[in-house]
Amino acid sequence: MSDTNLSYSKSGVNIDEGNRFVSLIKNMVESTHNKAVLGGLGGFAGFYELAAFKNMAEPVLVASTDGVGTKLKVAIDSKTYDTVGIDLVAMSVNDLIVTGARPLFFLDYVATGKLSPEAMSMVVRGIVDGCKQAGCALLGGETAEMPGMYADGDFDLAGFAVGIVDKAKAIDGSRIKKGDIIAGLASSGFHSNGFSLLRKIFGEKSAYNRTILEPTKIYVPQVLAALDAGIDIKGMVHITGGGFYDNIPRVLPEGLGAEIDKNSFPNVPAVAALRDYIKSKSLDIGEHELYRVFNMGIGYIFVVDKAEYAALEALLARLGAPLYNIGVVTGSEGVKIKGIDSDVSA
Repeated sequence: MSDTNLSYSKSGVNIDEGNRFVSLIKNMVESTHNKAVLGGLGGFAGFYELAAFKNMAEPVLVASTDGVGTKLKVAIDSKTYDTVGIDLVAMSVNDLIVTGARPLFFLDYVATGKLSPEAMSMVVRGIVDGCKQAGCALLGGETAEMPGMYADGDFDLAGFAVGIVDKAKAIDGSRIKKGDIIAGLASSGFHSNGFSLLRKIFGEKSAYNRTILEPTKIYVPQVLAALDAGIDIKGMVHITGGGFYDNIPRVLPEGLGAEIDKNSFPNVPAVAALRDYIKSKSLDIGEHELYRVFNMGIGYIFVVDKAEYAALEALLARLGAPLYNIGVVTGSEGVKIKGIDSDVSA
């Protein structure tokens, strides 16, 4: 006989556990708030006051959204929940700042088959960490328990960042010209791209999991410091999915391209581990594919005039962020990498 005594909890959604989860994360979330945040956690919507930007001539809101991709699968298999929240914030705010915008606030969406308040609070701890690194408030979020949509233990993440920029100071790459310098900041590892391929290379349950789970570097402090110092940045690029080949052209005016010297910056540990593993297993993966899928050690790029490079390099050095002169803007469209593409000039 079927059970006629039905309830939401018997269908797989536990409201009490949801409320307990909110109580676990409330103080963490509110630790990211500043005086611009009106009210606390738990309302239907979040409020963020813009009075601090009243002197902007034409304030423009800038928004970005992203997820973590199949890096989540590695995290779930490893039961490592404290890093992917940082990744979630990083993937959105790093996209946001290429426009010259200053991050204001962040929102998250968590979907799971069965809510584990303890595991999800570790995820939120990472999101809080990411927001603090980015200098933005975690304004709110949504946690959806969806039995039947996800297996027990599985979950997905999405994030949304909002920033602000004075319209006249927005950076879109339109002033970039042939001969400008392409300079890069090191990545912390594979960030949150290419993990479907990484899982194929290393295997589903790999001793390399902790290495490849190194969280995505957040470049907000370095970028805002350069902008606040008045350095003339013509364009910026967040190296995400598509690597060098697909991301650099996104900021270049029509008719221009880039030449990159892959020997101008060092391997980060995760990239070194990947190269060693590919070599040891004699895997058939070409260099072009690697530089199109992964950041290969450079996670963020500035495009500046030659006259501005020294000032930018010195500023970032003071912040403990070495800047690498990795290439130059060319007069032919497309990205060419020395040592990989045969038609690159010597």
